[in-house]
Amino acid sequence: MSWLVTGGAGYIGAHVVRALVDDGESVVVYDDLSTGSAERIPEGVPLVVGSVLDRSALDAAIRDNAVTGVVHIAAKKQVGESVEQPLHYYRENVTGLQTLLEAMASAGVGRLVFSSSAAVYGMPDVDLVTEDTPCLPMSPYGETKLVGEWLIAAAARAHGIRAASLRYFNVAGAAAPELSDSGVFNLIPMVFERLEAGEAPRVFGDDYATPDGTCVRDYIHVADIASAHLAAARRLADFPEGTALTLNIGRGQGSSVREMVDRILKVTGRQDVAPQVTERRPGDPARVVASADRARELLGWSARHDLDDMIESAWQGWRRRHG
Repeated sequence: MSWLVTGGAGYIGAHVVRALVDDGESVVVYDDLSTGSAERIPEGVPLVVGSVLDRSALDAAIRDNAVTGVVHIAAKKQVGESVEQPLHYYRENVTGLQTLLEAMASAGVGRLVFSSSAAVYGMPDVDLVTEDTPCLPMSPYGETKLVGEWLIAAAARAHGIRAASLRYFNVAGAAAPELSDSGVFNLIPMVFERLEAGEAPRVFGDDYATPDGTCVRDYIHVADIASAHLAAARRLADFPEGTALTLNIGRGQGSSVREMVDRILKVTGRQDVAPQVTERRPGDPARVVASADRARELLGWSARHDLDDMIESAWQGWRRRHG
């Protein structure tokens, strides 16, 4: 197999590229470098700089590298930004995916692993979110991921593509400091940033119907996300043409925001700092925890890393980037 990894210079993409390369797969990275960094790409892995909206560039990348499978990670992914710029998000995430699928169908590329998101579920009122939980996304970002899944399923049926859409839950950590997340959009780096600025980390609401009053989430190490992509890439050949799997990728364990902040303070040696409780953020559900049974059954995959692995590796990456 020869895999084209779109967004392979990004935080998650670079981990997926490394997992594929370590498994002996042939890989080419396709990335516009708007948020990714070429420094994350392993030596010897080709980089094609291009947009997923550029059909001719996609055609050339697939043809010139004899691509037989695609891992599609490239996307805009900030919820708040998607509310402000919905047209931009639909163009990049939906039209970009459509363009990629057209290029795949034209070239006869028959396997696709798609990065989806738990954002497709919105605010599920269940203890464990299964793949059959109703999808009611609350942002244009979540909408684009759900539309993307529909588009892939339709293209799979029409063109005989074998596809897997992986719904990530809360991604954290790093397999190596140089691969760490450079953004400050998720809980762990947000706490790091506040501590570095000499400010108390914020907890948005402590009056939810949860054991300690703070939101409960399913956190998963980015190395486990990468291994899930590898497992999907391996197993797609075992399914009939036209198959479109939808799989939750999480640990199946909930951790509260307060628990996470306490663990972060311990890892960073800042247990003297008291978190600051502020008002709830609009749209934050009380609890979102994955059922990952289907991924275990169909892919033989399960998460291996725990919370301390996530926090400690993220902290190493933060210190490497910020001194």
